Amino acid sequence: MNLGKIAVVLCLCVFVTVGCKKFLTVEPIDRLTGNNFYQSKEDVEANIARIYSQFFEKLNESWVMGAIGEARSGEIFPSPTSSGDRMILRDLGTNNMNMVYINSSPGGRSSGYEMYKVGIWDTYYKVIQSCNILISKLEEGIPGLSASDKDRYKAEATFMRCLSYFWMVRLYGDVVYYTDPYFAQQLGREDMVSVIDKCIDDLEPAKDIMPWTFGDASQRGARASRGSIIALLMHMKMWNANFNPSIATKYYESVAALGKELRSSGAHYLYALTPENWAKVSKGRTEESLFEFYRTINYGDQNNAYAPLWDHFLRWPYKFPRYNQQFSIAYYSSVFMSRIYPLNGPADKRKEIWYEDMYANDGLFVLKKFAANVFASGNEDSNPDNTFMIFRYADALLLEAEALANLGSAREAEAINVLNIVRDRAEAPRYTGGGTDLKNFIFEERCRELIGEGVRYFDLIRTRRILNPQWTMAPMTIDQYNRRAWTWPLDASAKNFNAKIVLNEYWTSGN
Repeated sequence: MNLGKIAVVLCLCVFVTVGCKKFLTVEPIDRLTGNNFYQSKEDVEANIARIYSQFFEKLNESWVMGAIGEARSGEIFPSPTSSGDRMILRDLGTNNMNMVYINSSPGGRSSGYEMYKVGIWDTYYKVIQSCNILISKLEEGIPGLSASDKDRYKAEATFMRCLSYFWMVRLYGDVVYYTDPYFAQQLGREDMVSVIDKCIDDLEPAKDIMPWTFGDASQRGARASRGSIIALLMHMKMWNANFNPSIATKYYESVAALGKELRSSGAHYLYALTPENWAKVSKGRTEESLFEFYRTINYGDQNNAYAPLWDHFLRWPYKFPRYNQQFSIAYYSSVFMSRIYPLNGPADKRKEIWYEDMYANDGLFVLKKFAANVFASGNEDSNPDNTFMIFRYADALLLEAEALANLGSAREAEAINVLNIVRDRAEAPRYTGGGTDLKNFIFEERCRELIGEGVRYFDLIRTRRILNPQWTMAPMTIDQYNRRAWTWPLDASAKNFNAKIVLNEYWTSGN
């Protein structure tokens, strides 16, 4: 490259860096490795790995998975033996999010949680910008990439971009949407239904490009695949079916078709529910995984001590050391546990494999669902070595069943058949009802099957069951729901480089 071309490139880099900083707080362009050296397939692989790592940074900041998807539904309480900093669980469970911010900030009672960071969306936009740059470079052409490689990498980057937008929508509601690699214009927040529809339009063509499986089994679940895209599409459409009810039937029909495609592939299945098999599922990289962030001490992966959701529900001998791990930090209320698993209720292997002292309202409660892969011993203070599951096959099956049930009596038999795939694996009695009872049963089956996987609170929001004390111990009024009390407070730093940003009104108006 001659000196004239170098000067032009340097000028462009300066312009782009300044422009991006005016729009959002994003990663400086000179740190986006793909932008600098997309010269080979190896470079693309390295940048894809960085994109996954960027997203996981948000999951590894604190008890994010537990806080955003579980604790706000009001069923999780700190054990009587827990220290005062755990009282933040009560703030989460009563939707007292301003106190969550105050108490988890530096110097606060629960500062170790650092939950205020959840309101900072910068990292998600770094992921989005990285994806946009990668897609742009792939379209320009990268040496050594076949046409099929190019399409597959574009589909993978599109998945991560759409996952980032969907994740933000569930946290903040409306978000700023852009797909250009170096976007400098200031934009306001776009209606979340519109953002999700745009993501659906981007992602649907990518679905058929991605493989169901990879030749390398170590990439199963840990890397986006066709099943990952189907799962994300199903979740996005079920979300919009609630918030855009005029075309809900269209979304339900599409989710039902996607679920059938996933089942027909044969690429994914539920493992027989034994302690040994469940240990494999919770460890990761199984046919039951649709997408996860695989972590293992064997690779030297370091998790924030607060990051694993399961940390709060384990005690010795499922967590070490023995001398200070005699009690679990928190428990699911017996009111909730008795509702999903009535005392002396029907047989269900999940009760014996996933719990110990399941009705205990204290530190004896154990969610053994995440206890299998204990690697520590003696005085080591460590959590089980598990994956961070995002989408699992059982989740997709139950979304399909839910969509079918919402399509009316003509599709109820199909809904029941899919629902009973999950029931059969649990060796629980098959469901035989219908009507409203079927819809309610599917919702409760999601509670039973997906407990501790960070989806319950979002299920309450998208089905509007958050409005009914029958389904949650922290119900909202319709006014609170419409004013989006279910969102997370957006941190004021979002306005630093974009004057058009308006913070979440519910959390700035004194409620």
